[in-house]
Amino acid sequence: MSGKLKCIFNWSGGKDSALALYHCLQNPDIEIKYLVTTVNDALNRISMHGVREELLVLQAERIGIPLYEIRLPEMPGMAEYDDAMRTHMEKLKLEGVTHAIFGDIFLEDLKKYRDERLAEVGMTGIYPLWKRDSHELIDEFLSLGFGTVIACTQARLKDFVGQEITHDLIQSLPADVDVCGENGEFHTFVFKAPIFSSPIDYKTGEKVFKEYTAPKNTNDTCFLSDPVKGVSGFWYCDLLPTG
Repeated sequence: MSGKLKCIFNWSGGKDSALALYHCLQNPDIEIKYLVTTVNDALNRISMHGVREELLVLQAERIGIPLYEIRLPEMPGMAEYDDAMRTHMEKLKLEGVTHAIFGDIFLEDLKKYRDERLAEVGMTGIYPLWKRDSHELIDEFLSLGFGTVIACTQARLKDFVGQEITHDLIQSLPADVDVCGENGEFHTFVFKAPIFSSPIDYKTGEKVFKEYTAPKNTNDTCFLSDPVKGVSGFWYCDLLPTG
């Protein structure tokens, strides 16, 4: 019998996911059964990132690991989100999955939340990038030959949406922005990677601002909002597959 850890990989399509997966694929003790991604069921886009499902499918094909989509409403509440995730995790547990892998870097509350929810179904989290320096990570990402484009940003970072990440772009970010966007400043789409069989051709399309109103109870939604101003927003750049 195989002594490998049977895992799912929580795939967002972005750079931290891609780098974490790169490291996991070098580990002979890890077997990844699925790439698990939450998808906005109304829009057919990756939750939060806003990337088209077609591009997500192309990533999974290039990686060669089956894609497992968890389809959610556009703005699920925390209870709704937790119930959906629990149902899917229990199903995956029956398939022999014991561990879930994440690309998180330093958000303690998020890691605690993930670990607690996993423990409820008898699973354990793995965090390949945990507590590594953000600058070190982005340097490694670029030096390994990954390519990524910023798919969405906080409102104040509008000028960066739709741009590919380079060393020069990183240096031009405001001083209070984490260079990996770990605080939710921006999200990305990886189009080129050493873990891909070939790059994904894409072009940038329309840029749209989407506003999110904070709920009366901050626990009512699993999407981040600004409880002080009562509203938060993101700029999204539509990415279109070509070829």
